[in-house]
Amino acid sequence: MTPIAVTVAGSDSGGGAGIQADLKTFSALGVYGASVITALTAQNTKGVTAIHDVPAEFVAAQIDAVFSDLDVSAVKIGMVSQRGVIATIAAGLERWGQSRVVLDPVMIATSGDKLLAPDAIDVLKRVLMPRALVVTPNLPEAAALLEAPIADTETAMREQGERLLALGARAVLIKGGHADRAESVDLLIEPTAVTRLAADRIKTRNTHGTGCTLSSAIAAGLAKGLTLAEAVRVAKAYVTDALAAANRIKIGTGHGPVHHFHAWW
Repeated sequence: MTPIAVTVAGSDSGGGAGIQADLKTFSALGVYGASVITALTAQNTKGVTAIHDVPAEFVAAQIDAVFSDLDVSAVKIGMVSQRGVIATIAAGLERWGQSRVVLDPVMIATSGDKLLAPDAIDVLKRVLMPRALVVTPNLPEAAALLEAPIADTETAMREQGERLLALGARAVLIKGGHADRAESVDLLIEPTAVTRLAADRIKTRNTHGTGCTLSSAIAAGLAKGLTLAEAVRVAKAYVTDALAAANRIKIGTGHGPVHHFHAWW
């Protein structure tokens, strides 16, 4: 059976993040990708110049069209900027019995542009987090979700992950890519275990879409039947290789994308 994953996220007109990065990642990892678009962005490697939100009822129509026909094995949720859309997605997950859900709480783009309305943060925590198998915040996102300072040590990262578990998340992957250390360390925090995943930090400015790529790579692994811990390890390795190869492609004049197809191009 062909593994199928669905990305529920915003579109990046520049092609480096969002729906476009997710579908590239699914394809690179041998998974058929479908999509539910929550917002359109006018965006390139230098930043976001406009956002057009998709109405909640049309998001629901996309969800029902995809899940009524395709045998979906995993779902990745990315940019969901409005309260009504968040509630619609949660209802859709319930309606179609989806449990292998990766929630990437996309709040700020690589360029620094805000992608989540402030009044939607509480709804995201209350409504979507408990429906996710794993939540994948980076350091600034974890801090924003908890209204806390950005974690500056692995101990602080673990503490924040445990606080997110207490809010209803079944597992939390706190990503340490924003830290200023020689290693890029992520912590997978589950109720009964903590897994440390480390990789040498790669010097490149082409980091656009890194979080989208990691979360969709995790969803791809889950769609192929991997356990959560296995899916996270494979995803971490894939993103590390995509970052290492990022300078081989020349896209735009700002923060370029990672190289999703590094194994073929």
